[in-house]
Amino acid sequence: MTIQRMDNVLIVVDDLDAVIAFFVELGMEPEGKAPVEGRWAARVVGLDDQRLDVAMLRTPDGHGRIELAKYHTPKALSGVPADAPVNTLGIRRVMFVVDDIDDVITRLRRHGAELVGSLEQYENSYRLCYVRGPEGIVVGLAQQLG
Repeated sequence: MTIQRMDNVLIVVDDLDAVIAFFVELGMEPEGKAPVEGRWAARVVGLDDQRLDVAMLRTPDGHGRIELAKYHTPKALSGVPADAPVNTLGIRRVMFVVDDIDDVITRLRRHGAELVGSLEQYENSYRLCYVRGPEGIVVGLAQQLG
């Protein structure tokens, strides 16, 4: 057997609406938002008595998704500071290819985003940067050149 596709990446957040707005500004399209609770869901993830809100967003091409989850019960745990550097163990960023990196940075700054380092050019191929958004979420941006 082989993998059919990668369906989504889960990001657990505290301020669901702020993070949704950040990713929508980036260009992701909301697919839906719903509460999740019940024994079946608790058994899947191994948490007793879980209650959460989930939002699903997809990339414009329809091939990638991010699932955002706001846990009400049990409360979400924070094991890493919000400003953890990119070499911290674990999933550190999600990368997106964009049409106009300068425009995207400007729009994301209205949602509190800040450059992690600086906007750089890799040879004649890409302009690249990392942006830290709400709740310390790091997003990589790449603009293909030529």
